[in-house]
Amino acid sequence: MWKLAVSVSGFHPEAFCYTKTYAPVVILVLHNEPEEKHRYHCDALSSFFPDSVKQNVPRDGVPREEAKDADGIVLTGSTAGVYERAERPWIGELESLVIDILEEDTPTLGVCFGHQLINSALGGNVEKFEDRHELVELSLKDDPLFEGVGPVGVALHGDRVTEAGEGMEVLGSSGYNDVFTTRHRDAPVWTVQFHPEITEDLVPTIEKKYGWTKTEHSFEDSNAHRVFENFRTLVGSYAGSRGGEP
Repeated sequence: MWKLAVSVSGFHPEAFCYTKTYAPVVILVLHNEPEEKHRYHCDALSSFFPDSVKQNVPRDGVPREEAKDADGIVLTGSTAGVYERAERPWIGELESLVIDILEEDTPTLGVCFGHQLINSALGGNVEKFEDRHELVELSLKDDPLFEGVGPVGVALHGDRVTEAGEGMEVLGSSGYNDVFTTRHRDAPVWTVQFHPEITEDLVPTIEKKYGWTKTEHSFEDSNAHRVFENFRTLVGSYAGSRGGEP
């Protein structure tokens, strides 16, 4: 397993090596889908963290105490937009949680809406865009989160980040979006616009709900789910580096 090196100058995710295995970690998955009929993607994401603590944020609110106790946090996608704060107060509460996450140095992964929300909370810009429901080519920089991850992922969104938030460095792009993945320069916080949880068996559901555009890519070209495996490893390594050996 990777061991994380942290220095007084900030977070250095490039400083990893395989050294030891840490005890199981507590990961909090925040489900951000307000519409029950569209919750399939939240359930799919949670299936990659079967022992996680889960919270339906639009229904049950932001679990601040659980977030403080978590070793890692994942923010799912949503059909809501980050600019809908007035009609959806939980969005503003989540943005406030992002600030707490940075202060607590809690390893966090934002997916799609989560990507947009984290960048928005830090002063970035998110704008309405054309709907995308397709496999796209990814251009990813070297980072432990993307270890072994191929250049194809699922785009399933209608908004996009056009300017990264303060402290967020761009780690990847797609052919139509320059800010497709980001990482905080001083904290263990990553975001991805693509959906690592979407597999080929979910395409009929997506096609029925929104439509699906076939491209030259196939799911045989995609192993984006490795992002979740890598994140879990990063969480364990970071927890070990902060708490010592179990």
